[in-house]
Amino acid sequence: MPAKVILNPYSNRWRAEKRWPEAALALKNAGVDFELAISERHGHATELAELAARRGFSPIIAAGGDGTIGEVVNGLARAAKYDTEPLGPLGLMPLGSANDFVTNLGLPLELAAAARVIAAGVRRNIDVCRVNELFFANNSAMGLEPYVTLIQQRITWIKGIPRYLLAALRGVMDRPRWTVRIEWDDGQFEGPVSLVTVGNGPRTGGVFFMAPHASLSDGKLTFVYGGREKRRDILRLLPRTMKPGKGSYVEMDGIFEHEATYIKIHIETTTPAHADGEIFSAGIQDLHYRIEPGRLQVLVEEGSGS
Repeated sequence: MPAKVILNPYSNRWRAEKRWPEAALALKNAGVDFELAISERHGHATELAELAARRGFSPIIAAGGDGTIGEVVNGLARAAKYDTEPLGPLGLMPLGSANDFVTNLGLPLELAAAARVIAAGVRRNIDVCRVNELFFANNSAMGLEPYVTLIQQRITWIKGIPRYLLAALRGVMDRPRWTVRIEWDDGQFEGPVSLVTVGNGPRTGGVFFMAPHASLSDGKLTFVYGGREKRRDILRLLPRTMKPGKGSYVEMDGIFEHEATYIKIHIETTTPAHADGEIFSAGIQDLHYRIEPGRLQVLVEEGSGS
């Protein structure tokens, strides 16, 4: 069977559609035999991936951004015959605005190089995560992070990383807070927070490292919670969310980072929540996170990761 490419033409504000001829040529030049399916609405990529997996197409290639990858992973999960069946192999053609998952895997953003990775067929098993019944590959959050996502979706006059940064500044100035109860493997917390972010990978939003010590293949969720009361103190956090190592915001007072195999969160009032950059609820009160170690097979460069 050939590969199935699932293209989300809307990714990166329709730039994915414009770049598709370049991506198609790259795949053909790399010797990848494929059929194309085009997503036409939110959630359609999930349906297309499920159908392709059931029909035996391999690999399934997500052509879009992080949200497209998340939808395709959910389609692979729906097609699985049993709960522990490996998902994939999944190929990645980065046509999004941030391409965080691709970057976290150390894969090329240049399309010809990405196509050669797919053609080589080298597989790496990584963890896949769930929030309630939704799967995600890279990250999820409640509170400030999806609050910022909703803001950036309304910004149309700039594109790419600057849009994320402007949205983050606007979100910080609003100073939103939520009262939560969090429970995980060996701990619990109850009190006010500005954010709770859960990472499979460290980078999100193009420049932010919201779970800076997260690993895609350690069998653990890495999550961060906390916040600041004053607007100026929240602003001091922002530049340090862009540091992946020493000096990260998780070293600051009032911010806590943990690892867990499950996380349960109850919020007194409703919060928006996202998975892989896509808002799945504008107002939710209960979130249950779980990890499924090593279940997702991704096509990678030889020797990448462990």
